[in-house]
Amino acid sequence: MIIATIPLTSAGFLPFSEKHVVIINKLVTRATLILHCKNKEEDKGVISLGPGDSFDFRFRVNLRKTTVYTCSFAWPGNTATFDIFRADRDDNPKSKVGVCSECIWSIYEPAPCRDRRDGGQPNCFQWDGFP
Repeated sequence: MIIATIPLTSAGFLPFSEKHVVIINKLVTRATLILHCKNKEEDKGVISLGPGDSFDFRFRVNLRKTTVYTCSFAWPGNTATFDIFRADRDDNPKSKVGVCSECIWSIYEPAPCRDRRDGGQPNCFQWDGFP
Protein backbone atom coordinates (compact mmCIF):
# COMPACT_ATOMS: atom_id res chain seq x y z
CA MET A 1 0.00 0.00 0.00
CA ILE A 2 1.39 3.38 -1.01
CA ILE A 3 0.36 6.48 0.88
CA ALA A 4 1.21 9.88 -0.57
CA THR A 5 1.15 13.00 1.49
CA ILE A 6 0.38 16.34 -0.11
CA PRO A 7 0.96 19.61 1.75
CA LEU A 8 -2.60 20.82 1.21
CA THR A 9 -2.32 23.90 3.40
CA SER A 10 0.15 25.55 1.07
CA ALA A 11 -2.14 24.87 -1.88
CA GLY A 12 -5.10 26.54 -0.20
CA PHE A 13 -7.22 23.43 0.30
CA LEU A 14 -7.31 23.65 4.08
CA PRO A 15 -8.14 26.56 6.35
CA PHE A 16 -5.30 28.60 7.82
CA SER A 17 -3.25 28.43 4.61
CA GLU A 18 -0.45 30.99 4.67
CA LYS A 19 -0.62 33.83 2.16
CA HIS A 20 1.90 36.44 1.06
CA VAL A 21 0.48 39.50 -0.72
CA VAL A 22 2.85 41.74 -2.69
CA ILE A 23 1.65 45.05 -4.16
CA ILE A 24 3.85 46.77 -6.77
CA ASN A 25 3.42 50.36 -8.00
CA LYS A 26 3.41 50.11 -11.80
CA LEU A 27 1.56 53.34 -12.52
CA VAL A 28 2.47 54.33 -16.08
CA THR A 29 2.62 57.98 -15.02
CA ARG A 30 5.35 57.02 -12.52
CA ALA A 31 3.39 58.77 -9.77
CA THR A 32 3.64 57.93 -6.09
CA LEU A 33 0.95 55.47 -5.03
CA ILE A 34 -0.62 55.82 -1.59
CA LEU A 35 -2.30 52.67 -0.31
CA HIS A 36 -4.12 51.61 2.82
CA CYS A 37 -4.97 47.92 3.30
CA LYS A 38 -7.02 46.37 6.08
CA ASN A 39 -9.43 43.62 7.02
CA LYS A 40 -11.90 43.33 9.91
CA GLU A 41 -9.16 42.57 12.44
CA GLU A 42 -6.01 44.20 11.12
CA ASP A 43 -5.02 47.56 9.64
CA LYS A 44 -1.76 47.59 7.66
CA GLY A 45 -1.50 51.39 7.84
CA VAL A 46 -1.00 53.98 5.13
CA ILE A 47 1.92 53.21 2.81
CA SER A 48 3.56 55.40 0.16
CA LEU A 49 5.13 53.62 -2.81
CA GLY A 50 7.37 55.30 -5.35
CA PRO A 51 7.47 54.03 -8.95
CA GLY A 52 8.44 50.34 -8.98
CA ASP A 53 8.39 50.07 -5.19
CA SER A 54 6.49 47.31 -3.41
CA PHE A 55 4.75 46.59 -0.12
CA ASP A 56 4.02 43.12 1.20
CA PHE A 57 2.30 41.41 4.09
CA ARG A 58 1.61 37.87 5.28
CA PHE A 59 -1.37 36.28 6.99
CA ARG A 60 -3.32 33.06 7.28
CA VAL A 61 -6.78 32.45 5.82
CA ASN A 62 -9.42 32.11 8.54
CA LEU A 63 -11.22 28.86 9.36
CA ARG A 64 -14.37 29.75 7.42
CA LYS A 65 -12.27 30.86 4.41
CA THR A 66 -13.93 34.28 4.39
CA THR A 67 -10.73 36.34 4.70
CA VAL A 68 -10.83 39.63 2.76
CA TYR A 69 -8.23 42.42 2.66
CA THR A 70 -9.46 45.63 1.07
CA CYS A 71 -7.08 48.37 -0.06
CA SER A 72 -7.71 51.95 -1.00
CA PHE A 73 -5.35 53.44 -3.55
CA ALA A 74 -4.66 57.08 -4.37
CA TRP A 75 -2.47 58.78 -6.96
CA PRO A 76 -2.68 62.31 -8.38
CA GLY A 77 -6.27 62.97 -9.48
CA ASN A 78 -7.56 59.47 -8.65
CA THR A 79 -8.76 57.24 -5.82
CA ALA A 80 -9.86 53.62 -6.07
CA THR A 81 -10.57 50.59 -3.88
CA PHE A 82 -10.02 46.91 -4.49
CA ASP A 83 -10.19 43.66 -2.50
CA ILE A 84 -6.52 42.74 -2.84
CA PHE A 85 -7.22 39.34 -1.28
CA ARG A 86 -10.51 37.47 -1.23
CA ALA A 87 -10.52 33.84 -0.13
CA ASP A 88 -13.32 33.01 -2.58
CA ARG A 89 -11.16 34.26 -5.47
CA ASP A 90 -7.55 33.77 -4.33
CA ASP A 91 -7.78 30.63 -2.16
CA ASN A 92 -10.31 28.65 -4.16
CA PRO A 93 -9.18 25.95 -6.60
CA LYS A 94 -12.47 26.43 -8.52
CA SER A 95 -11.84 30.15 -9.06
CA LYS A 96 -11.08 31.21 -12.64
CA VAL A 97 -7.75 32.68 -11.45
CA GLY A 98 -6.85 29.81 -9.14
CA VAL A 99 -5.13 29.64 -5.78
CA CYS A 100 -2.17 31.84 -4.96
CA SER A 101 0.06 31.40 -1.94
CA GLU A 102 2.16 34.34 -3.10
CA CYS A 103 -0.34 36.82 -4.55
CA ILE A 104 1.62 39.41 -6.55
CA TRP A 105 -0.39 42.46 -7.64
CA SER A 106 0.77 45.07 -10.14
CA ILE A 107 -1.17 48.30 -9.77
CA TYR A 108 -1.82 50.20 -13.01
CA GLU A 109 -4.11 53.20 -13.54
CA PRO A 110 -6.82 51.27 -15.41
CA ALA A 111 -6.75 48.12 -13.26
CA PRO A 112 -5.11 46.03 -10.55
CA CYS A 113 -3.56 42.89 -12.07
CA ARG A 114 -2.59 39.65 -10.34
CA ASP A 115 0.62 38.40 -11.91
CA ARG A 116 0.93 34.75 -12.91
CA ARG A 117 3.76 32.59 -11.65
CA ASP A 118 4.20 31.04 -15.11
CA GLY A 119 4.90 34.44 -16.68
CA GLY A 120 1.68 34.39 -18.70
CA GLN A 121 -0.72 37.29 -19.14
CA PRO A 122 -1.71 38.69 -15.74
CA ASN A 123 -5.30 38.49 -14.52
CA CYS A 124 -6.62 42.06 -14.43
CA PHE A 125 -9.75 43.13 -12.61
CA GLN A 126 -11.98 46.16 -12.49
CA TRP A 127 -11.58 48.49 -9.56
CA ASP A 128 -14.24 47.83 -6.88
CA GLY A 129 -14.68 51.56 -6.38
CA PHE A 130 -13.44 54.16 -8.81
CA PRO A 131 -15.26 57.48 -8.40
